[in-house]
Amino acid sequence: MFDPGEVREILKGAARAGNALTYSQMLGLLGYGFTRPKMRALCKVLDAHDEDARIAGEPGLAVLVVRQSDGLPGQGWFVSRSHLSDEMQGEWPLDWEGVEAKNYVALHQKIAFDYWRAP
Repeated sequence: MFDPGEVREILKGAARAGNALTYSQMLGLLGYGFTRPKMRALCKVLDAHDEDARIAGEPGLAVLVVRQSDGLPGQGWFVSRSHLSDEMQGEWPLDWEGVEAKNYVALHQKIAFDYWRAP
């Protein structure tokens, strides 16, 4: 459904610009309106991208795709990375909402921004 290369290029552009994208914005850039099935399909591509990035020594970019309501990735982002909590920088949040989650997401967004802005 989604071209992983296109998703990666959109996310790299967002990282270079220092911007997060809502799920709806991301789907719109891919030529789709927001639906839950499309969002779930996008999340699978985002998870696969982040696993490839982890293996390549790059920061994940899925953290840049967030809910409009609170600026956080969905619960699935946290759950799918929980097994990596010892490897990931920053204090692993106890919940996927609230101040701890916001701080954790901000740290990982900054890591992505800094990495992709580098000359």
